[in-house]
Amino acid sequence: MAYSLSLGVLSFLLAVIWGRPLITLLKRLKIGKQIRVEGPTTHQVKTGTPTMGGLMIVIPVLVITGVLNVGNLWGITLLGRSILVPMAVLVAFGTLGAIDDLMGVRVIPTGMLGRYKLLWQLIFSAITAMFLHFALDLRSIAIPSVVEKIDIGLFYIPIAMFIIVGTSNAVNLTDGLDGLAGSIAAVSFTAYGVVAFLQEQLWLVAFVFTVVGAILAFLWYNAHPAELFMGDTGSLSIGATLAVVALMTGQWLLLPLLGFVFVAEAVSVILQVTYFKATGGKRLFRMSPLHHHFELMGWSETHVTQRFWLIGILSAMLGIALALI
Repeated sequence: MAYSLSLGVLSFLLAVIWGRPLITLLKRLKIGKQIRVEGPTTHQVKTGTPTMGGLMIVIPVLVITGVLNVGNLWGITLLGRSILVPMAVLVAFGTLGAIDDLMGVRVIPTGMLGRYKLLWQLIFSAITAMFLHFALDLRSIAIPSVVEKIDIGLFYIPIAMFIIVGTSNAVNLTDGLDGLAGSIAAVSFTAYGVVAFLQEQLWLVAFVFTVVGAILAFLWYNAHPAELFMGDTGSLSIGATLAVVALMTGQWLLLPLLGFVFVAEAVSVILQVTYFKATGGKRLFRMSPLHHHFELMGWSETHVTQRFWLIGILSAMLGIALALI
């Protein structure tokens, strides 16, 4: 754990140092966020804020993890293949997010069409799920208070795909307020880092805390008022990687609790759309995702972020407790 925590600090320092040059570069390239007209009016002042800040997270994690594991990865041992999975997912979903961000700036404000983005997410998640199942022999579900894990065979693949795609999009939906998605992600990754440590998956622990360090560095610049947004480059990659970490610990059944805020945000959108269609135009929430609902109730952006963060910490504590049962 000392080694992993030290990596987290190193990751933070490397990321936070190059954060300022990254912001300068993004401004020079005019890669700024386009704010939705239908969103809260208070957000219009954020138009033009540099986006694609996920690069500040993805690149340091890949560099540090790659350098420290180069010998292990060269041997392509079981341990080497296992650490390749979250790294590959980080790259794949980060690349997809970067393309979407660039399209949103250069081509059309809404970015890549949703169906095409979902298609690529399904392709990436299918490859990942099959690798987890056939190469790493992951096929079970851990249930709190049940000693033996339950083997679910090939059903593991579609379930893993759903978890990866769902978590990726849930984090993306949460990324709407300064510091919100990043702070909740840091908490969720830390919780799974503890779970992985208890399982003695030391290389996974090291990877997780490297990610946490990079996310904290991003939050240095994303604190209200944000100088940098993570964009889909960050949200899609962080969400998918969190899902893979959960799957590798076997405690993926606890993901809705360890990432409770992400789930609540995604469910709020689903409920809003369903209720709107079923009632012919009525709204269940004032606006979705859920954080906008509380903004329109009168909560300040900082209040929403901090209160959601506190809920995230409490739910993560409960999730770790259940993992120990």
